[in-house]
Amino acid sequence: MCHVARGVFLSPGNRPGPRVGSSRRGKACGAGMGKKQKKEVEPSPKDAFNSLVIESKNVQTVVLMLDSPEDEVLLKACEAIYRFAEKGDENKMNLLALGAIPRLAKLMSHADKQIHMYATMAFGVMATNSEVRKSMRQLNFLPSIIACLAPDDDVVVHELATLCLASMSIDFTSKVEIYEKGGMGPLVHLLSSPDPDVQKNSIECISNLVKELSDLHADTLHVLANCLEEAQNVTIIRDSGALEKFLLFVATSSLPEAQKHATNAITRSARNSETRHIFHQEGLEKVLVMLLGINNDAIKVAACEAVSVMSEDEASKEAFRTEEGIAHVVALLTSDNVEMEEAAALALANLTTANSSNASAVFEAEGVELLVKLLTAPGDGIVVNAAATITNLALQEPIRASIQNCGAMTAIVEPLKSSNTLVQSKAALVVASLACDANGRTELRNAGGLEPLVELLHSNNDEVRRNACWAVLVCGKDEPTTAELCKLGALEILQEISLSSSHRNSFSDAAVKRLLDHNAALKYALTGYLSSNDIITDGFYDPGRIKPGMKILPLEELSNQELNPHRPILLINAKRTEGHQMAGLAIEDKLSDAPSTSSNRLVSSKTYSRDKSSSKGKSRGKKEEEKPVQVKAEEEEKNKPWECPYDVLFDAYLSEITRNILPLPSTRGQIVALAMFVSEKMGGPLNKEKLHEFTWELHIADLKFELKSNIIPIGKIQKGIYYHRALLFKALADRIGISCSLVRGDYNRAWNEVKLIDQPSHDNPGLFIPPTIYILDLMYQVGNLMRTDSPDAAHYESYTGCKLTPCKCCK
Repeated sequence: MCHVARGVFLSPGNRPGPRVGSSRRGKACGAGMGKKQKKEVEPSPKDAFNSLVIESKNVQTVVLMLDSPEDEVLLKACEAIYRFAEKGDENKMNLLALGAIPRLAKLMSHADKQIHMYATMAFGVMATNSEVRKSMRQLNFLPSIIACLAPDDDVVVHELATLCLASMSIDFTSKVEIYEKGGMGPLVHLLSSPDPDVQKNSIECISNLVKELSDLHADTLHVLANCLEEAQNVTIIRDSGALEKFLLFVATSSLPEAQKHATNAITRSARNSETRHIFHQEGLEKVLVMLLGINNDAIKVAACEAVSVMSEDEASKEAFRTEEGIAHVVALLTSDNVEMEEAAALALANLTTANSSNASAVFEAEGVELLVKLLTAPGDGIVVNAAATITNLALQEPIRASIQNCGAMTAIVEPLKSSNTLVQSKAALVVASLACDANGRTELRNAGGLEPLVELLHSNNDEVRRNACWAVLVCGKDEPTTAELCKLGALEILQEISLSSSHRNSFSDAAVKRLLDHNAALKYALTGYLSSNDIITDGFYDPGRIKPGMKILPLEELSNQELNPHRPILLINAKRTEGHQMAGLAIEDKLSDAPSTSSNRLVSSKTYSRDKSSSKGKSRGKKEEEKPVQVKAEEEEKNKPWECPYDVLFDAYLSEITRNILPLPSTRGQIVALAMFVSEKMGGPLNKEKLHEFTWELHIADLKFELKSNIIPIGKIQKGIYYHRALLFKALADRIGISCSLVRGDYNRAWNEVKLIDQPSHDNPGLFIPPTIYILDLMYQVGNLMRTDSPDAAHYESYTGCKLTPCKCCK
């Protein structure tokens, strides 16, 4: 029903609600209603026509109203026709037969926005009918529809206008006309419309325009590329059949700028997992490989970036290898274009992530040496991507060996020193991946790479610190590297990290343990425990208990300290070098000459200088003659590399137990015999009641004075208590294969724990009995094995077991 008022505007009865998005101006119907006021009514002019209200239920009448010169009549008629056409195809055919189409086409360009809006809406709805579209093609209405796509038009107008164009673009003649009339540009702009229906209609229209055009112009490629920004758009394009044609044109187009723009759009769109899957199904990998072979750097860079994103999909990784795309990417690493090198390295990094087959393909394409060279490239992005790729390749042992042969550990030193945290992080990962081999650790150590690696442990960046801890963990697999790391302070830094709740990570604690596992001296000083797997080797020293976080000085620095009254540093070393005077002597000669020889080897350069100064009583002339000799001798002594003092007596102990104790048939017998041997060398069994008479402290002080050093070789000690004897037992037991542990207690206590399997009873001869842990008595009842849960063991471990107060051994 249509209500038409002549001379008075009536409020519209049924109009679109919020969907229309615009309000109409007009006076309310019955504006004169309300309280009656006394007012003189002016007579109307003689030529004026009184208001006439028309109600019509006939569609033909409403169509005729489209020819009215009055805006209000036109508005109501357009609105009524829009609602009538929206109800179904039969109504659309009726309107077509009544000649509504040409009338609506004229009204789409009407000056009144409301009339323009409803005419466009009605026209757009009717265009969904194929028969109506045939009639529409006879009219020159497309410019008017395209004009409705202007940004300042109402969103409902946009929706119905794009719906009309999407419907018309199904026919070839209409799609050519839409393209020629400049409809592509406005449609692209509407892809960013907030209304999803507008976006959908626009993309459908664009897909139809592209699908059957014989040649894609540059702007067409740009348009469709922009359509790929949304995942739902990609689905629509694929379903319309336009995506396959689009990809073909991207690969074969003669317009480089359009190809680049389209490839970049593909890259952005492929960040969505669903879109990547669609691209893979359409064979995008083959297209990108073709683009990698084009003689245009910009296109190659864009293609590499697309490869990087697509490589997040495992199926795409496999497809790139099948299409021989990896070899194409590797070839780009030799480019002089920095941007291309970075993009190619990134593509390889993503292609080889968790894919051993692709890693092998990079190796077969001779990419290893090229990647190692990029570690020293000037751009941080290149270094980061090359390092990431090398880390992936190094997971395979044959490739890892090749990487090391190319000097990767030497090349990675400079990236470790970088100020860029991302470079630091990736460089640390390279070290972690290559340092698992001894050759890699040696090369890194010789190249000076350990120092910058340790510095990264101080980083405030969580990822850098974590990867540095990981690298240190891997590097700490041999004693030379571990010793160097500890010398650089890695252990103290790692301990600080482990104590920090914010800096601690999954590798910091493991790295501390690894460093200690390969440095028994540090482990015993910090933890007070050496297991049967912790073997005491030559060069071991016991500086006493060290608190966590304190720096542990190496033995060479400790040897240069002035004599002090503190606890001596116990040394285990039976290793001779050519410089030692005892090197050529037999065991018997060693034993007879040991005190004087050993003492001479431990005299410091300062003592040597003092001895030389005692020649002041000689004649001045003789001094002048000897001066050049003295200077030369002092220079030689100063320049001579430091050597760990050789313990000739401990070396003799090893020969003796190897000869007498090792051949014993049972482990228990070996343990008891070795216990008695140690006790004999350390002053024999002691009486608890007379322990205070055992002047071991004076003996130790005399040795320090005699040697002019705080370091005492274990073999020199002839009066030893708990911690001396336990250390000597552990050192000797490790050499002849007796499994035992060393435990430090309080108040100079230490003891050894051994595991023995007791004999089964006669009733159960085949019964398996787990080994029992015993504590070995080296002080009183020498050789006595005490179960760890026995009172005797508790007394041996604790100073409370001593009956004397105060107890000199427990100071």
